[in-house]
Amino acid sequence: MASSVSNTHIYDQDWSEVLQAQLDEPTKWKDVCDVVFVDRQVFNNPYDTDPTAQTLNKNTPYTYQPITQTNETVTIAQRFNVPQLIDFADLAESSYARLMYQAERQGVVLNERIETSFLADHAEWTNFGVGDITAGTVADTTQITPSANNVDDIVRHVRRVIRVANGESFLERNGGAFIWHPNELELLEGFLQANGYAIADNYLKEGVRQGINALGMTHYSSNLRAANHTFAGVKKLSHIYILGATYGKIVINDKDANATSGVSVSSRVDFEPTTWNNFTPVILDINTSN
Repeated sequence: MASSVSNTHIYDQDWSEVLQAQLDEPTKWKDVCDVVFVDRQVFNNPYDTDPTAQTLNKNTPYTYQPITQTNETVTIAQRFNVPQLIDFADLAESSYARLMYQAERQGVVLNERIETSFLADHAEWTNFGVGDITAGTVADTTQITPSANNVDDIVRHVRRVIRVANGESFLERNGGAFIWHPNELELLEGFLQANGYAIADNYLKEGVRQGINALGMTHYSSNLRAANHTFAGVKKLSHIYILGATYGKIVINDKDANATSGVSVSSRVDFEPTTWNNFTPVILDINTSN
């Protein structure tokens, strides 16, 4: 009887010429914020306080009002980098360990980091809670539970708060925006699909996309949003200051002291988000249950 023989075969393997696409979070900070590239660590933004109109009587001397200038500063203090090492052997043997692909992915990661920090800066904004959709402008911190019945109320009352703060001219010029939790944007989608006849039919057919214009505002959602805090307000009045010398710069180094027999690929970003005092009344922190 022939003995049983176990054979081992090594099969050829196919590799894709490009890496599989990644699930990225589209960034919104470039649309919503005024992005300023600077070449200094500290940025100064002085402003004059407004004078008060005073009663004037004929043939009566008047008093000059003082000019008061206040200076606000922002220091670029947030610094992040993404250093990676590709071994020389991997670089030679693998068609998918490509330097520029790594650089591209690093750029995505750093852009997401900027958005996370911007949306975490809600302590600088004006609070908006349950009281603001029921009892007027009270800058409430009580969390709102968004629903299909109140999502439109939230949008309308945000516009009211902006008007009360004398920000309507900015709103008309720049437009306004929300950056919702994805669950909240779904509620808005349901509201839009249920109201508006021909417009509702379009939303039923197409759904809503990032940057949809509805109820007088532009609407986004973000998975990078801080829990329980939704951004709402006038566009381009929150600022992100970015050090231009480092943003978008890719360093590829085959003599990196930290690299052991490989090539390092490194990117960094230096930035700081801020909302200046003059604009905080129209940049709102919507306190929500999500």
